[in-house]
Formats: sequence, structure tokens, C-alpha cells
Amino acid sequence: MSRPDCPTCHYPLKACLCACIRRMQVKTELIVLQDPSEVGHAKNSVRLMELVIPETQVFVGETAEDFSALRLYLAESKKQVYLVYPSESSELANSSSLDEEVILLLLDGTWRKAYKLLKLNPWLADFPALHLDLESASNYTIRKASRSDSLSTLEASAMMLKVITPQQDVTPLTDALAALVEQRLASMPVDVRARYRENK
Repeated sequence: MSRPDCPTCHYPLKACLCACIRRMQVKTELIVLQDPSEVGHAKNSVRLMELVIPETQVFVGETAEDFSALRLYLAESKKQVYLVYPSESSELANSSSLDEEVILLLLDGTWRKAYKLLKLNPWLADFPALHLDLESASNYTIRKASRSDSLSTLEASAMMLKVITPQQDVTPLTDALAALVEQRLASMPVDVRARYRENK
């Protein structure tokens, strides 16, 4: 028998995060290209993004054909489009002059899966890529990452929004993520929880 989910946040009722959700409005469009394996992942931060910023668009797939609707949307848009992904050709977002009304494309998955998305979709190379200046490791302690500069999609979005509009309050995003992390840690056995906190 499946556990009942909250009809609003879609997390299990025992793990409902509605009380921690504060909606925010932004002029920047956030579009997520999500690896199919992330859709039902309990720890996926994109679900929180959609709750905090309902205008967030999520396209699930792997190949260029899977993203045909997104490609058409971008082709018809008059906004500047940027891919948020660190590479040899990406520019530092903090050094770029970005308008508020731009479109940010974010790849959601592990580093390996995000790289696979990038390689399976060469059309993404048509857009300038941006990377963030990371001063600290990710606060998303409940997911393991192979790189010390790994960020959850929510964290990357919050940092990009702050770069574009310094006066933007992004705490609705970061607080929601912190609540998810604490909730997950609290549900772990004491010894496992201690190990995660040590790595924080």
C-alpha cells in the first residue's frame, strides 16, 4: 500500500513541506532539462523550485527529440537564453551583465547524467554558457556528489537569480531546501545522520 501524499507539495503526508514554502516572483525564466531518473527522486530539489517559483518550467527527456517542444519555445522567444553549466567555454556569471528578463537553462541530474544530457543535445551549444563563482560547497548534504563544486539545481538557480538581481531575496528557495535537508536528516538512523553532518 502506497503512502498518501500531500495534494499540494506532493511529498508524503508525514514529510509535508507546505509550511516551509514561501512563493516568490522573478522576472527571469527558469527552465529545467531533467533527466528521467530524477522525476520520482525523493531528494530532487526541482520539486521545491516548482513550489516556490510556480512559473518554473520542467522538460523531462534525454535526446534532442525529447526536447522538441522546448526548442520550438526557445526559437520563438525574443529573450536572451543562457545555459548554466561549467565548461571550458563558459563565462563567469558574476562578471557578465545580465538582464533580469532572460531565460536560464539548467540541467538536472548527477554530474554524469547532466554531461550526458549536454552531449545528447548539441543544440545547447547555440547558447552562451555561464558558470558560478563558488565560495563554498553545496548545502545539499543529503545527496552525494563526485565533485566538491557540485550544486543542486535549486542552489544554482538561487545563486544565478542573486547574480542577475542582487537585491532579490532568494531565501524562500534556500529555506525550503534547508527544511528538506533537515527533514531527511531527522529521518535517518542516528549514526548515519552523524556521518552526514560531519561531511557538511
